[in-house]
Amino acid sequence: MPSVRDLRDRIKSLKNTQQITKAMKQVAAARIRRAEAAMRAARPYAERMRFMLDELVEKGGKVDHPWLQPPVAGKSLAVVLLTADKGLAGAFNANTVREAERFVRSRGGESVLWYPVGTKAIQAVRRLRGEAPAQWLLAPKDLPMVEQARKVAQRLTSDFAEGRIGEIALVRPRFISMLTQRPEAARLIPIERKPGVSGGEGHAALASVEFEPDAATVLSALLPKYLAFTIFAAMQETLAGFFAAQLLAMTNATDNAGKLIEELTVAMNSARQAAITKEILEIAGGAEALRAAGH
Repeated sequence: MPSVRDLRDRIKSLKNTQQITKAMKQVAAARIRRAEAAMRAARPYAERMRFMLDELVEKGGKVDHPWLQPPVAGKSLAVVLLTADKGLAGAFNANTVREAERFVRSRGGESVLWYPVGTKAIQAVRRLRGEAPAQWLLAPKDLPMVEQARKVAQRLTSDFAEGRIGEIALVRPRFISMLTQRPEAARLIPIERKPGVSGGEGHAALASVEFEPDAATVLSALLPKYLAFTIFAAMQETLAGFFAAQLLAMTNATDNAGKLIEELTVAMNSARQAAITKEILEIAGGAEALRAAGH
């Protein structure tokens, strides 16, 4: 059975750990508000841009743009893997990495080039021994996230134009709610028209728009912006999901530390009481022995 001193040291260590997890919980709670607001501000723009892109693909007819052509056999698949830069967020990063591995396996051994964004993604690609032509942090301190997304898009565009890659896929965590972040894999390039996009008020409004000089020219100008902003919106969503997952993980860790402290405090009090009782019995026994010796 642990001694009173051992139990006291463990309680002290747990209290220090609880202070750390409580501080991280407060930091995550403060940052999630800004991150979620930025994510929700970016999501409608990204969805509207994709809707307009689908309409332009339909109106532009047969546009001779490489991003709209079927994948060329023999070229590598580019997988953009988005994770957070830090851990202590439960299975948030690990779930996204597993989804990326599952997606790559589903492609049947196709040649893959990794483009990790986020420290945990970089570490995962190293562990998988995958080839990574470039890598980036998710939220560098010296660069706005929109500029970081633009750098990622420019590198992907360059490698696609040079024929190094023939298809671009994005694996990222989707922010469902504060309690749920679900990893998701989707193809970005070549662009496929999403079924069921037409119809509704948005379709009617866009159908009345005239594109100058023509839809094909507007489409060619919109495609690079679409890639950059799609990556930016996914990065915002990843950051918001990370803080939500970290808030939940640190809340659970703080609560669990509190429960352990209570259990160890009870055990320490019991051990202390047992030690006191033992000492009293020893004193009483010694006194009785002295009394017996005196007679």
